[in-house]
Amino acid sequence: MLQVDNLSFRYHSKKEVLEDVNFILNPGEHLCIMGESGCGKSTLLKAIYGLLDLNRGTIFWKENQVLGPAHHLVPGMDFFKYVAQDFDLMPYTSVSENISKFLSRFYPEEAKKRTEELLEVIEMSPFANVKVKNLSGGQQQRVAIARALAKEPELLLLDEPFSQIDNFKKNSLRRKLFAFLKEKNIACIVATHDGNDALSFADKMIVIKDHKIIADAPPKELYTKPPLNKYVASLFDDVNEIEINGKQLLLFPHQIKIVEKSDLQAKVINSYFKGFYWLIEVDFNDQKLYVSHFNDVKKGKEICIQFI
Repeated sequence: MLQVDNLSFRYHSKKEVLEDVNFILNPGEHLCIMGESGCGKSTLLKAIYGLLDLNRGTIFWKENQVLGPAHHLVPGMDFFKYVAQDFDLMPYTSVSENISKFLSRFYPEEAKKRTEELLEVIEMSPFANVKVKNLSGGQQQRVAIARALAKEPELLLLDEPFSQIDNFKKNSLRRKLFAFLKEKNIACIVATHDGNDALSFADKMIVIKDHKIIADAPPKELYTKPPLNKYVASLFDDVNEIEINGKQLLLFPHQIKIVEKSDLQAKVINSYFKGFYWLIEVDFNDQKLYVSHFNDVKKGKEICIQFI
């Protein structure tokens, strides 16, 4: 179990980068950390891995306290693996050699089997003998993830792990990677700005704003019951902040419907094709709203809407 208690950290300036961070993660659980750039997501991963000396608070994995560079000649915890955004690969060796680097040479057949398994997870089997320097940024990102998994860490820390990967590969890779982690009972913390990383694969989610945790719950709960906080809701989708009779509502576009009759009138400003639906931008009582609809709607048309 990972236990983070009252964690606070600042760099050389006096301003806190993280302040009073508290959470628990059980073995095999997946946690998603979300928030805008600069909120402290990457700093939190570095602190958990043991790359930083905390100003206040403690981090424990089971009975082991995570300590920073002041206590270790080589920072970082052996039973964790951290995949940063700079990858740190060996460019002049092959993909397979990068993955198998830390596997035992005394058991070559086992190391080969393990490497082949991970190549399949990251969908890079055809590139096994290609030198890393000849790969794209997205391909290198996948190799970095596989290398981190080679010795099956107890906790995997991923910083924006799919940021450079094409959309058509990203969804398949996410499914394979998180299924593999669950199968091996490897805990995982993902720092991301992509709500899809949280909704489909995370058991828990925390949201950081102004260097503090402002939300901590299962992602399904945060999505289906939008909090009285537009910032949290906007991490998942466009969000409408509507004032009716002095009350504030937060609604996603799919929670507003275009209907034949209603007391609520709006005027279409624009429409955007989204594939299997259209996102309709409307003016409602001098408030701009976004509505999901199955058809395009002509600009300037007067429509009726309903909140659900």
